[in-house]
Amino acid sequence: MTMTTLNGFTASDFRRRVLQDGEGVAERENGDHVLNPGVVLSGNGIKLKDAAVLVPVIDDGEDARVIFTQRTSTLRKHSGQISFPGGGIDAEDRTPEEAALRETEEEIGLSRSFVETVGRLPDYISGTGFRIKPVLSIVRPGFELTLNPTEVDEVFEVPLSFLMDPANHSRGSRIFQGKERFFYEMPYGERYIWGITAGIVRTIYERFYS
Repeated sequence: MTMTTLNGFTASDFRRRVLQDGEGVAERENGDHVLNPGVVLSGNGIKLKDAAVLVPVIDDGEDARVIFTQRTSTLRKHSGQISFPGGGIDAEDRTPEEAALRETEEEIGLSRSFVETVGRLPDYISGTGFRIKPVLSIVRPGFELTLNPTEVDEVFEVPLSFLMDPANHSRGSRIFQGKERFFYEMPYGERYIWGITAGIVRTIYERFYS
């Protein structure tokens, strides 16, 4: 793996970049279709299910770190994969931010009192029929985590500098339902970050760091 020189990878700089982006930037949906033009969603013709994920950037030193989860192998959707904490938006959730914070507390026990939401990426449309709203956040140090064993096997952190280095981004492919599907991948040691999660990371890079 390669690393960039540490320059602008603090949590405060991340916050500044996101807030400077503001509301003036034209929004457009992102998703699996970007690398796969003409891709047909699983269950095409049904309404997309809304979901929200939290992108938690820990404010700790010159090289901020980002929290990821390793999902359990027993989950029905995306089992065993690396993801950001989050899940479906419920009727009682007033905003995607509230849904992301609630799901994060339920999955890994990260109290929202440690989390500052600073922005949101355009919706990410998955090939499995989800409209995902990525919520960007800063996490104050000192938190404790309690994993929900029915949803999360492990939690780990990756330096922001690694994730924002395009040299660590590559395109992979797999055969799915008889067709080759392309996606971003970002291996980090023994961890294999790919698919939706890597696509969200790539969007952060293209929007704020490229």
